[in-house]
Amino acid sequence: MPSAPEVVARGVAEQTVTLVAPTLSLGMAQHHLAFPGSIALRPSTLMALINDVVRSLLRHGFDRIYFLNGHGGNIATVTAAFSEIWADASFAGESRPAPRLRLYNWWSGERVRGLSRELFGGAEGSHATPSEVSLSYYAYPQAVKQAPLSPKVAPVGAIRDAADYRRQFADGRIGSDPSLASVEHGERLYHAAVADVGEDLRRFRVRLTEQTLSA
Repeated sequence: MPSAPEVVARGVAEQTVTLVAPTLSLGMAQHHLAFPGSIALRPSTLMALINDVVRSLLRHGFDRIYFLNGHGGNIATVTAAFSEIWADASFAGESRPAPRLRLYNWWSGERVRGLSRELFGGAEGSHATPSEVSLSYYAYPQAVKQAPLSPKVAPVGAIRDAADYRRQFADGRIGSDPSLASVEHGERLYHAAVADVGEDLRRFRVRLTEQTLSA
């Protein structure tokens, strides 16, 4: 099944001339490895994967690549991968033009953040959030379920490795109350996310067009 961010990406693609590439479903999640069944990539592995994906797309003529992210643990590593790609272009000189790359989190836009505050207040948190659960419920209503949560709103704190994460956040939640999630909230968040991502994508394209015209 497509991931929730992929559902948003396809919604944006329906409104824009955008090709949606296959989802990279594994990411930098070493801190979740104390939860049985978790699969994680090392930062170096994810960086190599991003590099190879970008190089493959460049070979086929795609030089403007927009990454829509759905996992906070990916942000630093993907950003570092972009730096490596641009460094390679810098060292290669004019023989290898730098690709135009952009990373955007589906939850980062003003519409989604405002709606999350309205719907969930201080119980949004940063992992297993009611906003991401709601979006998943909207995409897959057959997956809706409830489980007892204690405490109702999870604690917050910094994490290091997998053992530290499991010790502090036994059920995986950080600062969140996913019992607030619903299909109806997910529908509103979906439309907000499509609008936010579409707006950011248009800004990305406008900047590229302006740079091309001024070159």
